[in-house]
Amino acid sequence: MTAPSYRTEVAVVGAGIVGLAFAWEAARRGHSVVLFDRTARPEGASVRNFGMIWPIGQPPGEDYQRALRSRQRWLELRDQAGLWVAECGSLHVAHHDDENEVLREFATAAGKLGVVCEYLTATEAAKRVPAVATPGLQGALYSPTELAVNSPAAVTRLPQFLVERYGVQLRLGVAVTDVSMPEVRTATGERWRADRVFVCSGSDFASLFPEVLSTAGIRRCKLQMMRTRPQPNNWRLGPHLAGGLTLAHYKSFRVCRSLGVLKARIAATMPDYVRYGIHVMAAQNDWGEVIIGDSHEYDDDISPFDKPDIDELILAYLRPRLNLPDWHIAARWHGIYAKHPTKSFVTAEPQPGCVIAVAPGSTGMTMSFGLAADWWESHT
Repeated sequence: MTAPSYRTEVAVVGAGIVGLAFAWEAARRGHSVVLFDRTARPEGASVRNFGMIWPIGQPPGEDYQRALRSRQRWLELRDQAGLWVAECGSLHVAHHDDENEVLREFATAAGKLGVVCEYLTATEAAKRVPAVATPGLQGALYSPTELAVNSPAAVTRLPQFLVERYGVQLRLGVAVTDVSMPEVRTATGERWRADRVFVCSGSDFASLFPEVLSTAGIRRCKLQMMRTRPQPNNWRLGPHLAGGLTLAHYKSFRVCRSLGVLKARIAATMPDYVRYGIHVMAAQNDWGEVIIGDSHEYDDDISPFDKPDIDELILAYLRPRLNLPDWHIAARWHGIYAKHPTKSFVTAEPQPGCVIAVAPGSTGMTMSFGLAADWWESHT
């Protein structure tokens, strides 16, 4: 029996946030699109994160502007697809002199860097965000640009939105087994001819083009996270919350000369946090749950079994910084994503018209829409 054959302008392999971004960008430009994913429902890193859209963590300049472009796309989806997207902002709190110095330095430089934020005294921070614990609080950095989304709900809803709005064809639960341009073949025997193919395979480096991905310098990173049950009496956190560990984690703060002192103290006094790549953040979704994390373990250190010690370290750091009414942990999980040591995104074109687009690291929710828009603009 002859395998069924179909025609499309754009085929996207992978329905995580990167694949969804490239599919949406193609569809909104008028292209016919088919979207494949080997699972019938979202299971990967795109539904295992904070749901933070996090411009403040991106290096000033091109990356920060790209994050703001993604932010605008999320606001469009709020209005067009009916997603919950909250303009919550973020707050970095300082409980040590070196943390406070980094926040002051960054806020002073922000205007020239094109970054929107402001330094708050401890009193100002507590007044603006009552959820912040005040003992030991020295100051804070507030940014208005961050958004909150419900990642599992958003990534589940978006494929259907693409069908309803643009007529995108979905092949969920259908694994792509081969791409030989212009043909895409699936495990179900389908054959698709496409002008462009985007392979957005997340942390799967083995199924398609392993010879390219194995030499790209990409690493697998495991994170551990948890969430509380819905907080009582409609309590709201307000902005995303982060602390000094996050200043040492995100590239945006590397412009601060004072960062070296902070990183030296962390290395000397918090070796377990360094060992497990822990930086602590909290976000709240529309269901009232508080998402808490996370950690970073790489390559051979990744185990299928989670480490309770990591969860305890995260909670020990967060408790003195957040007045959370209910600390009961309702769920714990881990995710694995692809990350390059230096690049914010990895692309390759192993065949004419076929583009691999992977490894946004921990910034997939923040950067993918902007990355997809920039790619299409530069190639059309």
